[in-house]
Amino acid sequence: MLTIKKPTLLLNTDICRSNIQAMAKKAREHKVIFRPHFKTHQSAEIGEWFREEGVTAITVSSVSMAQYFANHGWKDITIAFPVNLLEIDEINQLASYINVHLLIESEETARFLKERLTAECGFFIKIDTGYHRTGIAPSNVSLINKVLQAAESPNLQFEGFLTHSGNAYHANDREELIRIQQTATENLLRLKKHFHLHPHSIISVGDTPSCCQLPVAPGIDEIRPGNFVFFDVMQFALGSCKLEDIAVALVCPVVAIHPNRQEAIIYGGAVHLSKEQTLLPADPDPIYGLAVNWNGKSWDTFTLLGKVRSLSQEHGILSLTQAGCNLKPGELVAVLPVHSCLTANLMRKYMTLDGDKIESMNS
Repeated sequence: MLTIKKPTLLLNTDICRSNIQAMAKKAREHKVIFRPHFKTHQSAEIGEWFREEGVTAITVSSVSMAQYFANHGWKDITIAFPVNLLEIDEINQLASYINVHLLIESEETARFLKERLTAECGFFIKIDTGYHRTGIAPSNVSLINKVLQAAESPNLQFEGFLTHSGNAYHANDREELIRIQQTATENLLRLKKHFHLHPHSIISVGDTPSCCQLPVAPGIDEIRPGNFVFFDVMQFALGSCKLEDIAVALVCPVVAIHPNRQEAIIYGGAVHLSKEQTLLPADPDPIYGLAVNWNGKSWDTFTLLGKVRSLSQEHGILSLTQAGCNLKPGELVAVLPVHSCLTANLMRKYMTLDGDKIESMNS
Protein backbone atom coordinates (compact mmCIF):
# COMPACT_ATOMS: atom_id res chain seq x y z
CA MET A 1 0.00 0.00 0.00
CA LEU A 2 1.30 3.45 -0.93
CA THR A 3 1.18 6.15 1.72
CA ILE A 4 -0.28 9.26 0.10
CA LYS A 5 -1.29 12.36 2.07
CA LYS A 6 -1.45 15.07 -0.58
CA PRO A 7 -1.90 15.31 -4.38
CA THR A 8 0.56 12.85 -5.91
CA LEU A 9 1.07 12.07 -9.57
CA LEU A 10 1.27 8.31 -10.01
CA LEU A 11 2.70 6.57 -13.06
CA ASN A 12 1.80 3.09 -14.20
CA THR A 13 5.09 2.07 -15.80
CA ASP A 14 3.61 -0.97 -17.55
CA ILE A 15 1.01 1.12 -19.37
CA CYS A 16 3.57 3.80 -20.20
CA ARG A 17 6.03 1.29 -21.66
CA SER A 18 3.24 -0.36 -23.62
CA ASN A 19 2.25 3.01 -25.14
CA ILE A 20 5.86 3.65 -26.16
CA GLN A 21 6.21 0.20 -27.69
CA ALA A 22 3.00 0.55 -29.69
CA MET A 23 4.02 3.87 -31.27
CA ALA A 24 7.57 2.68 -31.98
CA LYS A 25 6.14 -0.40 -33.68
CA LYS A 26 3.82 1.74 -35.81
CA ALA A 27 6.74 3.91 -36.94
CA ARG A 28 8.74 0.81 -37.89
CA GLU A 29 5.83 -0.68 -39.80
CA HIS A 30 5.36 2.55 -41.78
CA LYS A 31 9.12 2.96 -42.24
CA VAL A 32 9.19 6.52 -40.91
CA ILE A 33 11.54 8.27 -38.51
CA PHE A 34 10.19 8.21 -34.95
CA ARG A 35 11.25 11.43 -33.21
CA PRO A 36 8.97 11.52 -30.13
CA HIS A 37 8.20 14.76 -28.38
CA PHE A 38 9.54 14.67 -24.83
CA LYS A 39 7.61 17.73 -23.56
CA THR A 40 4.96 15.42 -22.08
CA HIS A 41 7.11 13.47 -19.62
CA GLN A 42 10.21 15.72 -19.41
CA SER A 43 12.07 12.90 -17.65
CA ALA A 44 15.50 11.44 -18.37
CA GLU A 45 14.48 8.11 -16.84
CA ILE A 46 11.36 7.78 -18.98
CA GLY A 47 13.47 8.85 -21.95
CA GLU A 48 15.57 5.72 -21.44
CA TRP A 49 12.48 3.58 -22.10
CA PHE A 50 12.38 5.11 -25.59
CA ARG A 51 16.02 4.17 -26.14
CA GLU A 52 15.08 0.57 -25.43
CA GLU A 53 12.76 0.80 -28.45
CA GLY A 54 15.56 2.07 -30.68
CA VAL A 55 14.79 5.80 -30.49
CA THR A 56 17.88 7.95 -31.09
CA ALA A 57 16.36 11.32 -32.03
CA ILE A 58 13.90 13.39 -30.02
CA THR A 59 11.78 16.53 -30.06
CA VAL A 60 11.59 19.13 -27.29
CA SER A 61 9.77 22.42 -26.85
CA SER A 62 12.46 24.71 -25.44
CA VAL A 63 16.20 25.33 -25.37
CA SER A 64 16.31 24.49 -21.67
CA MET A 65 14.63 21.15 -22.34
CA ALA A 66 17.16 20.48 -25.07
CA GLN A 67 19.96 21.23 -22.61
CA TYR A 68 18.48 18.86 -20.05
CA PHE A 69 18.21 15.93 -22.45
CA ALA A 70 21.56 16.70 -24.08
CA ASN A 71 23.08 16.41 -20.61
CA HIS A 72 21.50 12.95 -20.41
CA GLY A 73 23.10 11.68 -23.60
CA TRP A 74 20.67 12.66 -26.36
CA LYS A 75 22.65 13.87 -29.38
CA ASP A 76 19.97 14.56 -32.00
CA ILE A 77 17.33 17.06 -30.88
CA THR A 78 14.72 19.13 -32.69
CA ILE A 79 13.55 22.20 -30.80
CA ALA A 80 9.98 22.34 -32.12
CA PHE A 81 9.33 25.95 -31.19
CA PRO A 82 10.09 29.10 -33.19
CA VAL A 83 13.66 30.18 -32.48
CA ASN A 84 13.94 32.51 -29.51
CA LEU A 85 16.66 34.85 -30.75
CA LEU A 86 17.47 35.92 -27.19
CA GLU A 87 18.83 32.42 -26.52
CA ILE A 88 21.38 32.44 -29.34
CA ASP A 89 24.31 31.90 -26.95
CA GLU A 90 22.64 28.80 -25.51
CA ILE A 91 21.81 27.52 -29.00
CA ASN A 92 25.41 27.97 -30.10
CA GLN A 93 26.65 26.12 -27.05
CA LEU A 94 24.26 23.21 -27.69
CA ALA A 95 25.10 23.06 -31.38
CA SER A 96 28.79 22.80 -30.55
CA TYR A 97 28.38 19.24 -29.28
CA ILE A 98 25.04 17.79 -30.45
CA ASN A 99 22.93 17.87 -33.63
CA VAL A 100 20.40 20.66 -33.16
CA HIS A 101 17.46 21.24 -35.49
CA LEU A 102 15.67 24.60 -35.37
CA LEU A 103 12.36 25.98 -36.65
CA ILE A 104 12.41 29.06 -38.87
CA GLU A 105 9.39 30.91 -40.20
CA SER A 106 10.65 34.39 -41.06
CA GLU A 107 13.35 36.13 -43.06
CA GLU A 108 14.37 38.06 -39.95
CA THR A 109 15.11 34.88 -37.99
CA ALA A 110 16.97 33.34 -40.91
CA ARG A 111 19.18 36.43 -41.33
CA PHE A 112 19.84 36.61 -37.60
CA LEU A 113 20.92 32.98 -37.45
CA LYS A 114 23.07 33.38 -40.53
CA GLU A 115 24.96 36.17 -38.78
CA ARG A 116 25.08 34.78 -35.26
CA LEU A 117 25.32 30.99 -35.43
CA THR A 118 28.82 29.74 -34.63
CA ALA A 119 28.12 26.02 -35.18
CA GLU A 120 26.19 24.06 -37.76
CA CYS A 121 22.45 23.56 -37.21
CA GLY A 122 19.77 21.93 -39.27
CA PHE A 123 16.55 23.84 -39.75
CA PHE A 124 12.97 23.17 -40.76
CA ILE A 125 10.57 25.71 -42.15
CA LYS A 126 7.45 25.67 -39.98
CA ILE A 127 4.29 25.38 -42.09
CA ASP A 128 0.80 26.26 -40.89
CA THR A 129 -1.46 23.54 -42.30
CA GLY A 130 -4.63 24.67 -40.54
CA TYR A 131 -3.95 25.13 -36.84
CA HIS A 132 -3.29 28.86 -37.29
CA ARG A 133 -1.05 29.14 -34.25
CA THR A 134 2.14 29.97 -36.08
CA GLY A 135 4.04 29.02 -39.22
CA ILE A 136 4.02 30.05 -42.88
CA ALA A 137 0.93 29.35 -44.98
CA PRO A 138 1.72 26.60 -47.52
CA SER A 139 0.48 28.87 -50.31
CA ASN A 140 3.08 31.52 -49.46
CA VAL A 141 5.80 30.05 -51.64
CA SER A 142 7.36 33.48 -52.11
CA LEU A 143 8.05 33.88 -48.38
CA ILE A 144 9.37 30.34 -48.10
CA ASN A 145 11.77 31.07 -50.95
CA LYS A 146 12.91 34.27 -49.22
CA VAL A 147 13.55 32.35 -45.98
CA LEU A 148 15.63 29.79 -47.84
CA GLN A 149 17.66 32.52 -49.52
CA ALA A 150 18.18 34.39 -46.24
CA ALA A 151 19.33 31.16 -44.59
CA GLU A 152 22.06 30.39 -47.12
CA SER A 153 25.00 29.77 -44.80
CA PRO A 154 27.48 26.96 -44.05
CA ASN A 155 26.00 26.84 -40.55
CA LEU A 156 22.39 26.42 -41.68
CA GLN A 157 21.34 23.19 -43.37
CA PHE A 158 17.79 23.04 -44.72
CA GLU A 159 16.15 19.78 -43.66
CA GLY A 160 12.58 20.13 -44.82
CA PHE A 161 9.08 21.18 -43.86
CA LEU A 162 7.55 20.65 -40.44
CA THR A 163 4.01 21.08 -39.14
CA HIS A 164 1.95 20.42 -36.05
CA SER A 165 -1.68 19.79 -36.90
CA GLY A 166 -3.05 21.02 -33.60
CA ASN A 167 -6.41 21.44 -35.27
CA ALA A 168 -6.65 17.63 -35.07
CA TYR A 169 -7.53 18.16 -31.41
CA HIS A 170 -10.73 19.87 -32.54
CA ALA A 171 -11.89 17.19 -34.96
CA ASN A 172 -15.47 16.16 -34.29
CA ASP A 173 -15.14 12.68 -35.79
CA ARG A 174 -12.78 10.35 -37.62
CA GLU A 175 -13.81 11.69 -41.02
CA GLU A 176 -12.81 15.22 -40.03
CA LEU A 177 -9.53 13.92 -38.64
CA ILE A 178 -8.84 12.20 -41.95
CA ARG A 179 -9.56 15.44 -43.82
CA ILE A 180 -7.17 17.36 -41.55
CA GLN A 181 -4.43 14.80 -42.16
CA GLN A 182 -5.05 14.75 -45.93
CA THR A 183 -4.98 18.54 -46.21
CA ALA A 184 -1.73 18.79 -44.26
CA THR A 185 -0.09 15.98 -46.24
CA GLU A 186 -1.13 17.34 -49.63
CA ASN A 187 0.13 20.82 -48.80
CA LEU A 188 3.47 19.55 -47.52
CA LEU A 189 4.02 17.20 -50.46
CA ARG A 190 3.21 20.03 -52.85
CA LEU A 191 5.87 22.19 -51.18
CA LYS A 192 8.43 19.40 -51.30
CA LYS A 193 7.76 18.95 -55.00
CA HIS A 194 7.97 22.70 -55.66
CA PHE A 195 11.32 22.98 -53.88
CA HIS A 196 12.75 19.95 -55.67
CA LEU A 197 16.25 21.44 -55.65
CA HIS A 198 16.41 20.19 -52.06
CA PRO A 199 16.03 16.45 -52.74
CA HIS A 200 17.08 15.37 -49.24
CA SER A 201 14.48 17.47 -47.46
CA ILE A 202 11.90 15.61 -45.37
CA ILE A 203 8.36 16.12 -44.18
CA SER A 204 7.86 16.00 -40.42
CA VAL A 205 4.44 15.86 -38.74
CA GLY A 206 3.38 15.37 -35.17
CA ASP A 207 0.09 15.19 -33.32
CA THR A 208 -1.10 12.35 -31.12
CA PRO A 209 -4.69 12.06 -32.46
CA SER A 210 -3.58 11.50 -36.07
CA CYS A 211 -0.60 9.34 -35.15
CA CYS A 212 -2.76 7.10 -32.96
CA GLN A 213 -5.96 6.87 -34.95
CA LEU A 214 -4.80 6.90 -38.57
CA PRO A 215 -2.14 5.21 -40.68
CA VAL A 216 0.89 7.37 -41.41
CA ALA A 217 0.10 9.12 -44.70
CA PRO A 218 2.21 8.17 -47.72
CA GLY A 219 5.00 10.67 -48.29
CA ILE A 220 5.50 11.50 -44.60
CA ASP A 221 9.08 10.92 -43.48
CA GLU A 222 8.95 11.63 -39.73
CA ILE A 223 6.40 11.58 -36.90
CA ARG A 224 6.74 13.50 -33.62
CA PRO A 225 3.83 12.60 -31.29
CA GLY A 226 4.30 13.22 -27.58
CA ASN A 227 1.12 12.93 -25.51
CA PHE A 228 0.67 9.24 -26.37
CA VAL A 229 3.29 8.30 -23.77
CA PHE A 230 0.75 8.97 -21.01
CA PHE A 231 -2.51 9.77 -22.85
CA ASP A 232 -5.25 11.58 -20.91
CA VAL A 233 -8.99 12.25 -20.80
CA MET A 234 -8.79 14.60 -23.78
CA GLN A 235 -7.26 11.86 -25.91
CA PHE A 236 -9.94 9.47 -24.63
CA ALA A 237 -12.64 11.96 -25.67
CA LEU A 238 -11.01 12.29 -29.10
CA GLY A 239 -10.93 8.51 -29.55
CA SER A 240 -7.14 8.17 -29.46
CA CYS A 241 -7.12 5.79 -26.49
CA LYS A 242 -9.18 3.89 -23.96
CA LEU A 243 -9.33 4.98 -20.32
CA GLU A 244 -7.19 1.96 -19.43
CA ASP A 245 -4.43 3.30 -21.73
CA ILE A 246 -3.94 6.40 -19.55
CA ALA A 247 -0.65 5.93 -17.71
CA VAL A 248 -0.88 8.70 -15.09
CA ALA A 249 -3.37 9.63 -12.39
CA LEU A 250 -3.33 12.33 -9.74
CA VAL A 251 -4.25 10.71 -6.42
CA CYS A 252 -6.06 13.28 -4.25
CA PRO A 253 -7.45 13.30 -0.70
CA VAL A 254 -11.17 13.84 -0.23
CA VAL A 255 -11.56 16.71 2.26
CA ALA A 256 -15.32 17.35 2.31
CA ILE A 257 -18.64 15.86 1.19
CA HIS A 258 -21.82 17.78 0.32
CA PRO A 259 -24.57 15.14 -0.04
CA ASN A 260 -27.27 17.73 -0.80
CA ARG A 261 -25.34 18.78 -3.90
CA GLN A 262 -23.97 15.28 -4.60
CA GLU A 263 -20.48 16.79 -4.59
CA ALA A 264 -17.14 16.06 -2.99
CA ILE A 265 -14.25 18.45 -2.46
CA ILE A 266 -10.78 17.12 -3.14
CA TYR A 267 -7.34 18.45 -2.34
CA GLY A 268 -6.31 18.83 -5.95
CA GLY A 269 -6.84 22.03 -7.89
CA ALA A 270 -5.63 24.12 -10.77
CA VAL A 271 -2.05 24.17 -9.44
CA HIS A 272 -2.01 20.39 -9.79
CA LEU A 273 -4.23 19.57 -12.77
CA SER A 274 -4.13 22.87 -14.71
CA LYS A 275 -7.34 24.46 -15.94
CA GLU A 276 -7.40 22.56 -19.22
CA GLN A 277 -10.89 21.22 -19.86
CA THR A 278 -12.60 18.95 -22.34
CA LEU A 279 -16.03 17.69 -23.29
CA LEU A 280 -17.13 14.07 -23.16
CA PRO A 281 -19.67 12.64 -25.62
CA ALA A 282 -23.28 13.32 -24.59
CA ASP A 283 -22.14 15.64 -21.78
CA PRO A 284 -22.74 19.36 -22.47
CA ASP A 285 -20.60 20.60 -19.57
CA PRO A 286 -16.79 20.67 -19.64
CA ILE A 287 -14.76 18.66 -17.15
CA TYR A 288 -11.26 19.00 -15.71
CA GLY A 289 -10.70 15.32 -15.00
CA LEU A 290 -12.35 12.01 -14.16
CA ALA A 291 -12.22 10.60 -10.62
CA VAL A 292 -11.90 6.82 -10.44
CA ASN A 293 -11.45 4.33 -7.65
CA TRP A 294 -8.08 4.06 -5.88
CA ASN A 295 -7.53 0.89 -3.83
CA GLY A 296 -4.15 1.79 -2.34
CA LYS A 297 -2.20 -0.08 -5.01
CA SER A 298 -3.68 0.97 -8.35
CA TRP A 299 -6.56 2.86 -9.92
CA ASP A 300 -9.61 1.26 -11.49
CA THR A 301 -10.88 2.92 -14.68
CA PHE A 302 -14.06 0.82 -14.58
CA THR A 303 -15.35 2.54 -11.44
CA LEU A 304 -16.15 6.19 -12.16
CA LEU A 305 -16.67 8.11 -8.92
CA GLY A 306 -17.18 11.57 -10.32
CA LYS A 307 -16.30 14.27 -12.80
CA VAL A 308 -14.14 17.23 -11.85
CA ARG A 309 -16.53 20.07 -12.66
CA SER A 310 -14.72 23.01 -11.09
CA LEU A 311 -11.22 23.97 -9.98
CA SER A 312 -9.75 26.74 -7.90
CA GLN A 313 -6.14 26.98 -6.78
CA GLU A 314 -6.10 24.00 -4.39
CA HIS A 315 -9.73 22.82 -4.49
CA GLY A 316 -11.39 20.46 -6.92
CA ILE A 317 -15.15 19.91 -6.97
CA LEU A 318 -16.36 16.46 -7.96
CA SER A 319 -19.85 15.93 -9.32
CA LEU A 320 -20.40 12.44 -7.90
CA THR A 321 -21.80 9.37 -9.57
CA GLN A 322 -23.87 6.89 -7.59
CA ALA A 323 -20.68 4.94 -6.86
CA GLY A 324 -18.99 8.11 -5.61
CA CYS A 325 -21.72 8.95 -3.11
CA ASN A 326 -20.12 6.59 -0.59
CA LEU A 327 -16.89 8.63 -0.43
CA LYS A 328 -15.86 10.02 2.94
CA PRO A 329 -13.35 12.68 4.04
CA GLY A 330 -9.91 11.16 4.47
CA GLU A 331 -10.29 8.75 1.57
CA LEU A 332 -8.38 9.02 -1.71
CA VAL A 333 -9.51 9.16 -5.30
CA ALA A 334 -7.48 8.92 -8.50
CA VAL A 335 -8.09 11.70 -11.00
CA LEU A 336 -7.32 11.02 -14.65
CA PRO A 337 -6.12 14.39 -15.99
CA VAL A 338 -7.61 16.15 -18.99
CA HIS A 339 -4.16 17.14 -20.25
CA SER A 340 -1.33 14.97 -18.94
CA CYS A 341 1.39 17.25 -20.38
CA LEU A 342 0.28 20.17 -18.22
CA THR A 343 -0.37 18.06 -15.12
CA ALA A 344 3.06 16.44 -15.38
CA ASN A 345 4.70 19.85 -15.81
CA LEU A 346 2.92 21.19 -12.73
CA MET A 347 3.60 18.17 -10.52
CA ARG A 348 7.27 17.92 -11.60
CA LYS A 349 7.82 14.30 -10.54
CA TYR A 350 6.16 10.91 -10.50
CA MET A 351 5.67 8.05 -8.10
CA THR A 352 5.34 4.56 -9.58
CA LEU A 353 2.86 2.02 -8.31
CA ASP A 354 5.83 0.33 -6.61
CA GLY A 355 6.56 3.51 -4.67
CA ASP A 356 9.66 4.52 -6.64
CA LYS A 357 10.23 8.16 -7.48
CA ILE A 358 10.94 9.36 -11.02
CA GLU A 359 12.31 12.86 -11.42
CA SER A 360 11.69 15.27 -14.29
CA MET A 361 13.70 18.25 -15.49
CA ASN A 362 11.63 20.48 -13.19
CA SER A 363 12.17 18.42 -10.04
